[in-house]
Amino acid sequence: MIQCRRFVNEDAKEISELVRQTLKQTNIKDYSQKYIEDQVRQMDENFFIERAQFTNCYVFVDENTEKIVGVGSIGAYWGSENESSLFTIFVSPDYQGKGVGKRIMETLEADEYFIRANRIEIPASITALNFYLNMGYDFKNGLGEVDEEGLYRLEKFK
Repeated sequence: MIQCRRFVNEDAKEISELVRQTLKQTNIKDYSQKYIEDQVRQMDENFFIERAQFTNCYVFVDENTEKIVGVGSIGAYWGSENESSLFTIFVSPDYQGKGVGKRIMETLEADEYFIRANRIEIPASITALNFYLNMGYDFKNGLGEVDEEGLYRLEKFK
């Protein structure tokens, strides 16, 4: 059973490790080693502590192992009251394809930032593109190309 709860600062180290593992095992098929290393370096413990100060960050914990197996955040899109953005959605490689990603999305889409928004944006990795398309997101402004950060910009209107 996977339990959902809000992020606390003590989660940061475990989440950083989860992201490192996911990038190195799952995203490596779509990105260069340098890109992965740069992302791992950026998403350290402090990154998640700082991100949680302006987003609602959720962690997903396997009750049997008590390990964090997923994470996702939602917040205002550049301070907007009617637009929001999804951030740092990661699922442990061992739990991918088992419904954790869908559970993360359902949680984020039940959050106050989603409910109040008319438009939700997500920067999507090449690796996760089809998952987000299946969740009802589409290319922002119809542009189906990766940007300078190596991400697709997707959006959903309500």
